[in-house]
Amino acid sequence: MLTGSRTTFKVRQMLPDIKERMLSQSSIGARSRDVFGLRCLPGECVLQRTVMVRKKLTAREGRGWLSGTLFCTHFRVAFVPQDSPKADDNADPILLGDHDIALASIEKVVAVGPNRTKLVTPNSSLKFTPEELVLYCRDMRVMCFLFDRLTPDAQVIEITYTIAKTYQPLKPGSVLAFQNAALGSVEMKQFLSNRRRDSHMNWFESASDWEQELERCGATSWRVSSVNDRFEMSNSLSKFIVVPQKVLDTELKKSFAHFNEGRIPRWCWRHPRGSDLLRMSSFQNNIYHEKDDIRNLEMVLFGCQSSLCVVVELGDELPSPADIQLAHSRLRALCLGDISSSVSVPDDKWLSTLEGTHWLDYIRSCLRKASEVSCLLRSGHLTVALQEVEDRDMSCVVSSLVQVMCDPHYRTQHGFQGLVQKEWVMAGHRFYSRINYHRESDKEESPVFLLFLDCVWHLWFQFPSRFQLTDDFLLALHDGVHLPLFSTFLSNCQRERCKRSQNVGQLYTPVNGWRDMLGPDSSSDTSDPPLPPVWDWALQYSRERRDGFVQPVAPMPPLQLLQNGNLNTNLDTHRLADAGPGSVFLLSRGAFTCPANLPPWRSGGSGAYRKSHRRALSCENVPGLERLLKAWALTELPQNTATASGSKGPLDPYEPLLPLLMGPCMSLWRECYLRGALHAQAFSHPVSANRPHPVDRLAQEVQQLRDQLTQLSPRAAPDSLTMTSDPRRPDTNLNQSTNNSTFLYSALRPKSTPPPTSTNQHTSRGPPSASAPPPRPTRDGPKHSFLFGHSAVAETRSDPRYHPPPGATKLPKSNGSSLTS
Repeated sequence: MLTGSRTTFKVRQMLPDIKERMLSQSSIGARSRDVFGLRCLPGECVLQRTVMVRKKLTAREGRGWLSGTLFCTHFRVAFVPQDSPKADDNADPILLGDHDIALASIEKVVAVGPNRTKLVTPNSSLKFTPEELVLYCRDMRVMCFLFDRLTPDAQVIEITYTIAKTYQPLKPGSVLAFQNAALGSVEMKQFLSNRRRDSHMNWFESASDWEQELERCGATSWRVSSVNDRFEMSNSLSKFIVVPQKVLDTELKKSFAHFNEGRIPRWCWRHPRGSDLLRMSSFQNNIYHEKDDIRNLEMVLFGCQSSLCVVVELGDELPSPADIQLAHSRLRALCLGDISSSVSVPDDKWLSTLEGTHWLDYIRSCLRKASEVSCLLRSGHLTVALQEVEDRDMSCVVSSLVQVMCDPHYRTQHGFQGLVQKEWVMAGHRFYSRINYHRESDKEESPVFLLFLDCVWHLWFQFPSRFQLTDDFLLALHDGVHLPLFSTFLSNCQRERCKRSQNVGQLYTPVNGWRDMLGPDSSSDTSDPPLPPVWDWALQYSRERRDGFVQPVAPMPPLQLLQNGNLNTNLDTHRLADAGPGSVFLLSRGAFTCPANLPPWRSGGSGAYRKSHRRALSCENVPGLERLLKAWALTELPQNTATASGSKGPLDPYEPLLPLLMGPCMSLWRECYLRGALHAQAFSHPVSANRPHPVDRLAQEVQQLRDQLTQLSPRAAPDSLTMTSDPRRPDTNLNQSTNNSTFLYSALRPKSTPPPTSTNQHTSRGPPSASAPPPRPTRDGPKHSFLFGHSAVAETRSDPRYHPPPGATKLPKSNGSSLTS
């Protein structure tokens, strides 16, 4: 009794201290905890720990090996270096550190022994102690850990089994368990609920957001309609769409049934020269068209233009989602090698295998189609409508690329984030089905958004000084797609996103009409963690990493916007002779056609039309349209643009960035796809940080031999040496001239342009590494017209001193390959 009373007395004395500690912990909120030197998230549990581990560093990290401790939690595999600074307890939590990998991003776990390699699964057994642990990730990274000889064998085996059983749970499709492990704690939920959204970007979630975009683009004759506020007209479209001012909502409702999934023609963007970009799905078959329906459909299709409408068919030239999935799978197998046996493609077959993936072919086709649309929009005086069967995949790619090419606002970080919100998230791209986080069925899986990021990287690579965002930003967004923690990628449309985020019902009253109300039944669960948007970069990366997402750009001179109704129609009358007002044309495979059944209600006067029809691909019927558009495209530009004679003044910010599309000019995104390629080359022995990597030494020897050949060449001149100038020079838009080399069509192949020997070595920070190949050549070769494929100036280099670089005469036949090994 005496002992118990003393214990009770001590506990009573400690109660104030315990209460004070609890209050202090509650005020901390979501601050991380320090467990064995690891900064854990609130609610994160450490499952296994192994000391004396070395992590193999990538080329961007400086190569070599870094000593530290390896952890496995129920959310990630974390590596803490030995000399890492102590974490700040008052700092906000970061989901993943610089050396961490999320369990949901791991695809394979490989244990490397003295004489064998084994693919470790949850049910497999190890008969040897691993010396090396290799984690292959879905985002093309490879994490390699080497165990020290003094590391206990029991710790090595335990952490290998723990990672193998945790990253691939027994129950398939348990993404919710992974989300709860990172965001499901009470502290983390409270922290996320208090997070503020970035006010500098446009989220396109309200009518005011769309009105702000209309004002920025000067589209005064368009309005924001809430006809789909309850998703009755279309389940996949957003609540708000932009339609012409003269079309009423009552008339607009009759148009939804004539298009697949109710995705009617709607406004996306307006070019400063007066053209409008629209998106729509294919026309529905077996739909009866009344006279009022025909009038409403034409008003929506033509928008606010009165002269021409060009419908760009995207299904004939662009790859299908199944093609993109197959190409990406082949690219992964090429870059990472055979995961189970760690066998890579031989070097002499690497380029041909890359060409066989068709990944670069699909990038070229997307860039070519976006370039064609950009040329049409730049000419002004017409409406361009992108048409796809479902309007949810390749139309997102092309419309986004067109706006990146033509609008400098979308080449900034906040502008690009708003573009993804507008053309992908709110437009109903099936992120949840295309990314397939659950891995239950791969029938609809296709990395369409990753293809778009690669296309944007190609534009950034050829015009680096015209972008405020960097390749680090694109790489971070690429990696964020593979992390099922963000609301941006976990829904197929805004309707599904609204159902998950809140319990919303509809109530109708005679006074207020339909209004949202909280209802008792909903598909969302209150226990689910609140998912942040992917644009919350402070939750994912440190300040140092986020500073590398942007770079300074030169200020662009403002351009006077052409308001609706004030178009410059001062063209010769003979140019409009063959293409009268109200004409609709089809652009497919680089040719214009004028079929009688496009729009379908024009096939006859009865209101019905033929169920199946074929569209001719010949341009013989519309020579006047080609002359008209070519004349508009080649009209003399204002004085602030480059002239045909070569004198260059201030850049026109709205001249499209038309990339070079020849085979040697297409690059492989090395910083993304080849991050783990060196691990497949059997360099598993540790290399010290002050000792060059074997690949670096080989690259240095090749560079030395190349320099010696250049010095020994008697005809080498400084003019030819300028071919290997720094690609990061302040580039100009070479497509501003009336004669330029954009190579929109495969027939345009300059004979004198030497192929580059490098593609993508430079990054947005730091000098190039020792293994960097020589930079790509300058783009000052022969110039061609960019519309309709007619060569304007097909001159060859007359300088007899010029000789192509070594190896240029032995290029393989290129059908979309890239010289990027």
